[in-house]
Amino acid sequence: MKRLTRYFFEGLLVLIPVVATLYVIYVVFTKIDSIFKFSIPGMGFLVTILLITVVGFISSNFITKKLVGLVDTIFTKLPFVKMIYSSVKDLIGAFVGDKKSFNKPVLVNISRESSVQLIGFVTRESLDNLGFTDRVAVYLPQSYNFAGNLIVVPKDQVTAVSADSGEIMAFIVSGGVTAQ
Repeated sequence: MKRLTRYFFEGLLVLIPVVATLYVIYVVFTKIDSIFKFSIPGMGFLVTILLITVVGFISSNFITKKLVGLVDTIFTKLPFVKMIYSSVKDLIGAFVGDKKSFNKPVLVNISRESSVQLIGFVTRESLDNLGFTDRVAVYLPQSYNFAGNLIVVPKDQVTAVSADSGEIMAFIVSGGVTAQ
């Protein structure tokens, strides 16, 4: 009976990640396909990828950069829209583009008396504009979650980690289980 139970749990360990991943991919494909209403499965997803690439190409053109800048200016001046637009833009910019924010992994001492440390990413080197001199902003992602906490700590309590940011993020999000 013990062996049968062990096989069952080993089967769960294999199937749950595979099924969950395939399900998420399926939902993404079907949701995008349902927007365009193509009869060929995956065509909507392909059109979406193509459309995003074309918009990226067009927006990198000198003439259309002004139009993109105008849209950006309008969206950042509208009261309720500004909050949503700026948050989404900053979040996407943190992972993609020239201003990636999660590229400086660090260890943070949570107190000077303790040897306990947290792993995070420095998102702002200087907080002088907020009146916090000699402090940095560190984002601490949460494990198994798309959330995190922003903490402000003295610079001397932060130690740079010489590792790939993507590996560090995977390590944190997996609760330390992922080993690359």
